[in-house]
Amino acid sequence: MWRLNKVRHKAGGHANSLEELRTKRREKERALRQARRDRQLVSKRLLLNEDEEQDTMEVAPGEQDVVTLFQILQHGGTEKEAFLRPLSKALRNPSAQLTFIKLENSMHLLVGLLTGSDARCRLQAVRCLHELSHSPHTSVASACLPATPYLLTYLSGQSTKFTELCLYTLGNICPDSERVKERLLAQGIIPALAGCIQNHRHNLAVVEAAGFALFQLLQSNDAAQKVIPTVLASSLPSQLLSVLTPDPDFGLAPAIECAWCLHSLTSSSEDHRELLAQGALRQCCSLLVSLGGAVADGNTDQGLELLVCPLLRCVGNLLSPCPAEALHSQLGGVDLVAPLCELVVALLHTLPALAKETAWVLNNLTAHSTESCSALLTLNLVPRLLELLPFSQGINTMVLRVLANVAHKKKEFCVRLAELGLLSALTATLKMADQNVVTLSLEVLFMIIVSCPQMAEQFVSQGGLSVLEAIQYNSDGEVRRRATYLLEQHILTEK
Repeated sequence: MWRLNKVRHKAGGHANSLEELRTKRREKERALRQARRDRQLVSKRLLLNEDEEQDTMEVAPGEQDVVTLFQILQHGGTEKEAFLRPLSKALRNPSAQLTFIKLENSMHLLVGLLTGSDARCRLQAVRCLHELSHSPHTSVASACLPATPYLLTYLSGQSTKFTELCLYTLGNICPDSERVKERLLAQGIIPALAGCIQNHRHNLAVVEAAGFALFQLLQSNDAAQKVIPTVLASSLPSQLLSVLTPDPDFGLAPAIECAWCLHSLTSSSEDHRELLAQGALRQCCSLLVSLGGAVADGNTDQGLELLVCPLLRCVGNLLSPCPAEALHSQLGGVDLVAPLCELVVALLHTLPALAKETAWVLNNLTAHSTESCSALLTLNLVPRLLELLPFSQGINTMVLRVLANVAHKKKEFCVRLAELGLLSALTATLKMADQNVVTLSLEVLFMIIVSCPQMAEQFVSQGGLSVLEAIQYNSDGEVRRRATYLLEQHILTEK
C-alpha cells in the first residue's frame, strides 16, 4: 500500500527492529487515511531520520535538554551538525518543543542555519523544523513562520530528501492556524507547489509529499473562497490528474494523495467547468473502472479502497453538474454502468460504506443519462440491483433511487423493470421498517403504475394489495397518505 522501500525509516542496527518500525508506520498511516475516508481528517506526518542510529552523539530525548544544545549551537563552532542531530531528536518531546520556541532567538538560529552555506547543517536544521511542525501545540506552528519563505524557496531544489522534509513541514503547520495558512498563501505556496510537482514530476516521493501539503491547505472552512480559486487557476489540477496512474513498483500513495486533493476541489466548489474542461471526469472514471475491475477480481490490496473512495466522490461530484448532452464526451467512451454495479457487489460485505458510495455514483449517473438507464436494462444488470434491496446501511435506498431514475425516463423502461421482477421486490421493501425505504418504494411503484396502469393488477396478484393496506396504519402520516392515494386512485380502480 505504501512506499515501503522508499519512505525513510531508521536504518542500521537490527533488521527485526527496522521491520517493526515499518509495520507500525504502515499501520498508523493506514489508520489516518482510513479515517480520512470516513471524514475530512487533518493529520500530520513525521519522516524519520534514516541514519539516527548511526549518530555519534545519540542522546535519548530528555537526557540532554534543548536549552543546553541551543546554547552550544549559539556559541558557534565548526561541529554544529553534530549538535543539530540530537536537537532534532530532543524536539520530538512536546514539552521540549514549547521550551525551545520560548528561548530567545531560537527560531532565528534555526533560520540562520537553514539558509547558511553548509548543506549538512541545512538538512539538520530543516529536520529540527520538521520535528517542531509535528507538535500537538498550535503555538509551535506560528513560531515556525519565519522559516516558511525559505521552505517554499527550497521546493525548487533537486534534493529529494530535503524537498520532502520541506513539503511535510509545510503540510504539518498548515492546519494549526488560520494566520499560518494566510501567510503561506500570501507567500505563494500554491505556485510553489505547482512548480515543485512540475520539476519533480518523475519523483513520486516528492509528488506524494506535495499532494499531502496541498490537501492540508485545502482543509479550511474558507477554502472555497480563499484557496480553491487560486488552485483552479494554476497548473495544479492538470498535474494532480496526471498522477492518477499508479506506479506498480512505487505503490498507490502518490495517486491517493492527489485523488484526495481532487476530492477537496470537487466537494468545496459548485463550479466544475475548469476540471471538466481538463478531462477530470474522464481520467477519474478511467482509473475507477480499472480499480473496480481489480476489486471485483478479488484484489485485496489495502491501498485500493483508499484510492477508490476519493475517486468515487470525485466522479459523483463531477457528474451532478455535468450537462446531460455533454456527458458522453466527458466520459470519453468510458463505460461506467457495468463496472459500478460490479463494484457495489464486490464491496457489499467487506466495505459497505464504499458500496453505498458506489451506488450513489450510479444514482448520479442515471439521474440525467437515459443511455445509462438503458444500459442497466440491456446489460441485464437490474436483477443484480434487486438482490441488493435487502441490505441496509443506505445501500437499498440508493438502489431504489437508481431504479426510480430508470422508471422516470421512459414508459418502456417501466415495463422492462416489471418484467425483471421489480414489483415483487417492491412488495418486500414496502414491509421494511426503514421509512426512507418505504417512501422510495412507494415512489417507484407510483411511477410504474402511472406509466403502465395494467401493472396494478400484476402488483395485486403478487400480494401488493395487503401490503399497501397495512401501510395505511403506518406511524408516518406522509407514508400513509401516499399509500392511500395509490390504493384509491390507481390500485382499486384497476380491479
